[in-house]
Amino acid sequence: MGRGKIEIKRIENATNRQVTFSKRRGGLLKKANELAVLCDARVGVVIFSSTGKMFEYCSPTCSLRELIEHYQTVTNTHFEEINHDQQIFVEMTRMRNEMEKLDSGIRRFTGDDLSNLTLADINDLEQQLEFSVTKVRARKHQLLNQQLDNLRRKEHILEDQNSFLCRMINENHQAAVGGDVKMVEMAPVLSMLTAPAPAYYGEESSITALQLTPPLHVVDAAAGFRLQPTQPNLQDPGCSSSSFHASGAGGHGLQLW
Repeated sequence: MGRGKIEIKRIENATNRQVTFSKRRGGLLKKANELAVLCDARVGVVIFSSTGKMFEYCSPTCSLRELIEHYQTVTNTHFEEINHDQQIFVEMTRMRNEMEKLDSGIRRFTGDDLSNLTLADINDLEQQLEFSVTKVRARKHQLLNQQLDNLRRKEHILEDQNSFLCRMINENHQAAVGGDVKMVEMAPVLSMLTAPAPAYYGEESSITALQLTPPLHVVDAAAGFRLQPTQPNLQDPGCSSSSFHASGAGGHGLQLW
């Protein structure tokens, strides 16, 4: 069954009109090329769309300018010469009309110029806007998912750093506790070091003399020893004065408590 007959009239829908123009233009240029190749004919086609865009075709054996000159010769017609200023004015007029059409399309998309649209045009515009909103939302969700992935990666990195710091703190704490235990184990050795020892006189250094003397009271193992100067005005009043002092000739003496 053949296709139904199409009524030849202006297509009101802008989208359908543009699609039909693209299809028919391609078919026309294809037929012109077939005619020029198969029949060795000189064919020239010039097409202007509703937006002012030009499409052209010329036979491979000649140029479009040659075809126009041949047409003028055959028909005995001459086109008026257009100077440079007129060409600029024509181009400016074309660009101004194109800008007005683009501006009108933008106003329709923003909803500022809907008075001249029919119900079918408004339905088409609504479909285009819904399609645009769908694309915008898809892009928005894609960006949000990327941000969520970045935040998850940062969260994992921070968790790893936190675990590492906690492990280091626990190891340092265990090392500190182990040091205290070793200090308690060394208490008997420190007690042996605090036992009375004979003092040697006359063998002090000419500069500084150090002497290990036992205190009158029992020394705590954790306290260790203290180094005291032999000068009375520099000594700690809390220390016992019964320790041995050593001094050199012209030097300074020190005590080890």
